[in-house]
Amino acid sequence: MSLADDKRLLVEISSLYYEQGLKQEEIAKKVKISRSLVSKYLVRARDEGIVEIIIHDSYASPYRSLEEELQKKFVLKEVLCVDTADRGIQNKLLGIAAAKYLSRVVKPGYTISVSAGTTVHEAAVNFPKQQHPTLTFVPLVGGMGMEHITIQSNRVCELFASRCGGKVTELHAPITVDDKEAKRVLSSQSFIKKVFEEGQAADIALVGIGGIPIYSTLTDAYLSDQVNEDSEYSQEKIAGDICYNFIDHAGRLADCSWNERVIAIDLEKLKQVPLKIAVSGGREKVEGIRAALAGKLVDVLITDEKTARRLLEP
Repeated sequence: MSLADDKRLLVEISSLYYEQGLKQEEIAKKVKISRSLVSKYLVRARDEGIVEIIIHDSYASPYRSLEEELQKKFVLKEVLCVDTADRGIQNKLLGIAAAKYLSRVVKPGYTISVSAGTTVHEAAVNFPKQQHPTLTFVPLVGGMGMEHITIQSNRVCELFASRCGGKVTELHAPITVDDKEAKRVLSSQSFIKKVFEEGQAADIALVGIGGIPIYSTLTDAYLSDQVNEDSEYSQEKIAGDICYNFIDHAGRLADCSWNERVIAIDLEKLKQVPLKIAVSGGREKVEGIRAALAGKLVDVLITDEKTARRLLEP
């Protein structure tokens, strides 16, 4: 067979298969060759550029290139971007995306440790209803009292478990105590220590990221009279919080009295979790997210499009 005839056959077989929708067995009979040879010709047609398969991934994610750029810059396992919307809708969109992602990556028998907050709560509310009785959900932070009961870690874990029939480990501790010594004593108690050990041994951690102190839920609840430009909670010193630990702009535990009193997982222990999923977005969260990424506290980021673009800025 001449080179020209060979090319014609490749084109004919490709046309019959990709354009006319014939099965390989039907093509074999039509051109009088074996089915296995048809399969080899189809592979060769792709290799030689006669056939190009284009996947229009913009239908799956209109922000694919943005996600890949962010993933590369911060050396992340994955990035998911959602549309940017008003604050009330934004948390729901982020929560839905986090819920879908989590349902995709969990496996039977997994332990998922969970922080607190509105967006993580939305992830629990929107977690697909499916039977996963072997999943266990573990809180990573203490509770903030009745005023914030719907978004505290214990409650979020309960919501996740109720959606999938899983199990819950409860943390019976407040988010903060009076001083460093009180934290040392409480954290050493077996019923507290055991929960944090289970949380750091989890397969997945799902966490939110808070913004600079003036926008933080913690500030409203506990530090409203201490946050100013000259305090230990200034914007220069603190970029945001993760699992209610304030972090500096390098993603390290910030040097402040709050961190000496907070009842939450130690950030070095959080790093040991194999897959850390952070869900957060909004202009006021950019520096906190950037810091968490710099500190290698996140493996997968779920955010909104505008926040993603700001994270790419120098």
